[in-house]
Amino acid sequence: MTPALKTDELIDDPSTRVIVCCGSGGVGKTTTAAALAVRAAERGRRTVVLTIDPARRLAQALGLPELGNQPRKVEVDGFEPAGELSAMMLDMRRTFDDMVHSHAGPQKAKEVLTNPFYRTISSSFSGTQEYMAMEKLGQLAADGEWDLIIVDTPPSRSALDFLDAPQRLSTALDGRMIKLLAGPAKAGGWGLRKIVGAGFSLFAKAVSTIVGGQLLADASAFVQAFDSMFGGFRERATRTYELLRSGGTAFLVVAAPEPDALREASYFVERLAGESMPLAGLVVNRTHPVLADLPGAKALAAAETLERSGDSPLAAAVLRLHADRVSIAGRERRLVARFTKAHQGVPVTRVPAMPSDVHDLAGLRQIGEQLSAG
Repeated sequence: MTPALKTDELIDDPSTRVIVCCGSGGVGKTTTAAALAVRAAERGRRTVVLTIDPARRLAQALGLPELGNQPRKVEVDGFEPAGELSAMMLDMRRTFDDMVHSHAGPQKAKEVLTNPFYRTISSSFSGTQEYMAMEKLGQLAADGEWDLIIVDTPPSRSALDFLDAPQRLSTALDGRMIKLLAGPAKAGGWGLRKIVGAGFSLFAKAVSTIVGGQLLADASAFVQAFDSMFGGFRERATRTYELLRSGGTAFLVVAAPEPDALREASYFVERLAGESMPLAGLVVNRTHPVLADLPGAKALAAAETLERSGDSPLAAAVLRLHADRVSIAGRERRLVARFTKAHQGVPVTRVPAMPSDVHDLAGLRQIGEQLSAG
């Protein structure tokens, strides 16, 4: 029998310090994260929710005009939690800037921040968003202001890329191309020629053709300024990675009862297991439970009888709707059963589909109650 995911026990446990919601796009991760945060705050936790979703649904649902790169306390009419709730949205560039300031002296930070190559990679380098998410999580944990941090991750498989981000950035900055770029200043201006040897001219011409001569110079200057700071970056990322693997962290995989979403959920579960990350369970959003104990076939037969007699067309329509609902619910049960068979022991909770989009605290509270119901 599949165990029930008890989210109230999870958020009430003082040893739970971080909850990470991950899953494919469009399955309700942001709503799930916000609903858990509201419920945790109302049950006495000092909670902050971090969204990496650029859409502004979280701010709107919490009654805030906007979210920034620093936590903002939620203070709206009708919300008087026993604990406290703050919310924020990751600003990748500002987080990178803050990180540079924290790891460098004023002059070195100025060299990095004004470098055109830095301005490019701080907003578009592969893996930067995930690395900055790790950095911001680490900052929030180090602050000690909150006893529960809830993270809403990017959509699709990139939701787990922040697990790889420190190693990817480390590999990139320790790679041969970066060493070539850093070479000139480290060897009195001749390092690059010495490393490449007789092929220097061909190398320089090829790289300049690809990235442009000025960008090549900017990149070399950036690496020289950045190199002394990278050790601190790597240390912070390592500490955050260990935080994610600790007993105080819980991963919630969020899915919809659809084949693609549950296939992605299986990937997340397997990836988390491979990384020894603590999985709390699966949240299946937008399910369609049957509201009456009437088999679909009987409902259809009754609807056909009413239609032939011409009596009560409204009742016939309701019976047909019920039969459709039974069919949808059966399909969803089979899909979830396939997942639970492949991942035995993973706790599951189901959240019924809402009649309309969640856009306020009342809706988030309702989602929170459904999450706790198992």
